[in-house]
Amino acid sequence: MLSRSSFVAKKVLSRTSVLGASRAAAARTFSSESEAAASSVSLNFSVPYESIYNGASVEQVIIPGVEGEYGVTANHVPYVAQMKPGILTVMFDSSESEKYFVAGGYAVTHANSVTDVVCVEAVKVDDLDVSVVSANYEAAKSAAGSATAGSQEEAEAQIDMEVNKTMGAALGVTLG
Repeated sequence: MLSRSSFVAKKVLSRTSVLGASRAAAARTFSSESEAAASSVSLNFSVPYESIYNGASVEQVIIPGVEGEYGVTANHVPYVAQMKPGILTVMFDSSESEKYFVAGGYAVTHANSVTDVVCVEAVKVDDLDVSVVSANYEAAKSAAGSATAGSQEEAEAQIDMEVNKTMGAALGVTLG
């Protein structure tokens, strides 16, 4: 699904016990008492062809996890999550943020307030075109309707529909 989601996003853009012990060891510990807790998240956000952020100091990152959307702030517990297609929000402070449509990927939050986000594709929401997203959704819906039930073509069309529906929601448009 991730590769198909990436394809759809690119298409739109081009047109516009031991375990317990190890977890305990990973808990918030610092090398000395004089070391202060982090006050921001250091964000590394990349796609295969570029690094969008490398060590950017941000207040919060809101991630569209497969298990649900969640926010990462300074001193967040270590966490690994698979991402679903959706909106990743990078909040620099309470008044400035950037939103990206991501086609899926992984997010890893480390014990030292560093979060790594790796996506197969990421597009700034501002760069998405509502008319292209709507047209692509309708084309995918038509393809799904004319495909043989249970075929690969039907599955691909359904993925195209879902990705475009998610992009539409990011733009404030309800498709379907």
